[in-house]
Amino acid sequence: MKLGIVGLPNVGKSTLFNSLTKAGAESANYPFCTIDPNVGIVTVPDERLKKLGELYHSKKVTPAVIEFVDIAGLVKGASKGEGLGNQFLANIRECDAIVHVVRCFEDTNIVHVDGSIDPLRDIETINLELLFSDLEILERRYAKTSKAARMDKSLQKEAAMQERLKAHMESGAAARTFELLDEDEEAYFKEYGLLTAKPVIYAANVAEDEVAEDAVNNAGVAAVRDYAKAEGSEVFVICAEIEQEIAELDDDEKTMFLEELGMKESGLDKLIKASYSLLGLISYLTSGEDETRAWTICKGTKAPQAAGKIHTDFERGFIKAEVVNYQDLLDCGSTAAAKEKGLVRVEGKEYVVQDGDVILFRFNV
Repeated sequence: MKLGIVGLPNVGKSTLFNSLTKAGAESANYPFCTIDPNVGIVTVPDERLKKLGELYHSKKVTPAVIEFVDIAGLVKGASKGEGLGNQFLANIRECDAIVHVVRCFEDTNIVHVDGSIDPLRDIETINLELLFSDLEILERRYAKTSKAARMDKSLQKEAAMQERLKAHMESGAAARTFELLDEDEEAYFKEYGLLTAKPVIYAANVAEDEVAEDAVNNAGVAAVRDYAKAEGSEVFVICAEIEQEIAELDDDEKTMFLEELGMKESGLDKLIKASYSLLGLISYLTSGEDETRAWTICKGTKAPQAAGKIHTDFERGFIKAEVVNYQDLLDCGSTAAAKEKGLVRVEGKEYVVQDGDVILFRFNV
C-alpha cells in the first residue's frame, strides 16, 4: 500500500511524515522546505505475526508494509506555477490513497500561509489545486484522443467518456464522484491516475492537550468530520508533535507514554486502521519454520488470486488452500492439533479469503 501525504505548508505534514517513518525529512517553520519528495517505508504492526512466529519458531517474521510519499506543501495557485508543489504532484499519482493533513491548532509561533486557522478553507484550497492539476492532464489526453478518434473509430468511446469527465470536473466535482458506465470506462479511467479519483484520509492535526479526548471540543475538527462524512472519506485526529516524540521510544516506553497521555493508540495505528478501512483491505497469514508473513489483499479476494500475491506460479497452478483461523490455530497450539479438531479446512478456487486466515497453498506448474 502506498499513501501520498498532502497539505498546505506549515500544517505539520513533514512532522507527521517524520514521526510515521522515522525517515528524518526536513521539517521547518517556513513554506517549501520539502523540495524533493520524501519516501519512507513503515511496517504494519500486527500482534498475530509475533505469536505465530513463536508457535512455528520461524527464522524470519515479515509484516506488511506501507510506503509514504511526502511532497512539498501546496499553496493556492500551485497548479498555475505558484510555490513549488505542483511539480511534485506526479510523485503521488501512483499512490493508492491520499492522506490530507489539516491544521486544527492555534500557534502564534508557526505561521499559516493564509494568516488564520480555517480547516475547511484549507481543504478547499488543496482540493482545487488537485482538481486543476487533474484537469490539465485530462485536457491533454482529450485533445490527443479526440484527434486520433477521427481516424480510428475504436477511440470514439474513450473520447466521449473523456468529454463527459472533463465537464464533470470543470463543474468543480472530484473525479471520484464521476459515474462510469461499464468496464471499458473503468479501464480507461484507471489509466489516468487522477489525484481527485483517489480516496482521502483527513489527518486533523491538533494541539497536545486535545488529542487524548479525540478533540471533541475542537470546532475545526468537527467541521472536518462533517466534510469527510459527506464525501465518504475517513478522518483521524493526531498531534504530529506527540507522534514525533513517540517515534523515538521503544515499544515498552511507547505503551507507557500513551497511557500517561490517556491515548489508546498512536497516530500510526489510527492511520493504518483508517487506510485498511477506506481501501477495503485485509491481511491473511502464512507461517512455517522459514518465515511467518502477512499478505495484504482486498476484501473479497478469492484463494487463487490471494496465492498470486506470493508468486504468480501459485495462482497459475493453484490446486487447493488449507485454511485455519488464526485464533483457532493459536488455541490448538499446532496445525496437527487443529486438524484433529477438524478446524483446518480444504478450500477450492471459489473460496473468499478472510482476515486472519492462516493458509498453506497447494499448487502445481
